Amino acid sequence: MAKEKMITNDPEILRMAKKHKRPGPGQYILGFFLLIYTLFCFLPFLLVVISAFSDESSILNKGFSYFPDAWSTTAMTSVFKYGKQLIRSYGVTIFITVLGTFTGLMLQSMYAYALTRPDFQLKKLLNIWIIIPMLFQGGMLSAYLIFTGWYHLKDNLFLLIVPPSVGTMNIIIMRTYIANSIPNELNEAAKIDGAGDYRTFFQITLPLMKPSLAAVGFMMATGFWNEWQSALIYIDSPKKKPLQLLLVNIQKNIEMLMNSKDIPPEVMAIMGNKLPGNTITMATVLVVVGPILAVSPSFQKYFIKGLTVGSVKG
Repeated sequence: MAKEKMITNDPEILRMAKKHKRPGPGQYILGFFLLIYTLFCFLPFLLVVISAFSDESSILNKGFSYFPDAWSTTAMTSVFKYGKQLIRSYGVTIFITVLGTFTGLMLQSMYAYALTRPDFQLKKLLNIWIIIPMLFQGGMLSAYLIFTGWYHLKDNLFLLIVPPSVGTMNIIIMRTYIANSIPNELNEAAKIDGAGDYRTFFQITLPLMKPSLAAVGFMMATGFWNEWQSALIYIDSPKKKPLQLLLVNIQKNIEMLMNSKDIPPEVMAIMGNKLPGNTITMATVLVVVGPILAVSPSFQKYFIKGLTVGSVKG
């Protein structure tokens, strides 16, 4: 013990250890290039924010710039003038995102767990079953005929939740994560203690899948939040319009007014006697991506760990 203490207190060894911990020039160079890359990634978003609060005449005269000639909140005001409809669309989008992500994680994690059980007889069949939709798809027309003609789900929010809740790649990521990161001995020990498959999954496997669930859940939540094409096809009621579809309609209405020669005076008065065509596009982007950008940092460490372990190993 005294010898180990003497060795650890040796000044030469401490100096070498400190020198070894000191970052070398290569790390400083790498950090510099990563900083430059981060700035290049951040600058487009900064331009969106600045353009959303720029005056339309400044963009028409000078183009998109980080230093506009004049500032204005006309574009943001035009978006928020929808008031109750905007709040309702936010609620619809949050409902679709939360319920769709939760449903998808439950279905896909249980599917992935079943594929990792060595005593499951239908494992090979279900492996082939999830690969088929990834390789062959019926197309938008056949999906529309089935969902509206057979299932009668026209103008139903569950059409925006159930079909996208199961994805082949998500199941493969979860299956690989379970197979490589969760010891099978835990499941066997639970089985010896009398636990069934459901209890083993919910009490042992599912809590250990947090990195994989966070990674897949973040990707699914982003997909649900940004989806508008399915809503455009299937949703007719204004009360059920998600946020993205509402903002697409706002942008199309502005473009239609800009191309129209007979614009009502009351509309021009609301817009400040000029139509914010370019700035309102940036304002809609800012309204859409704002909540996702606010939530994404909390999922970052789970996102990286879940994807690395779930898709590289095996």
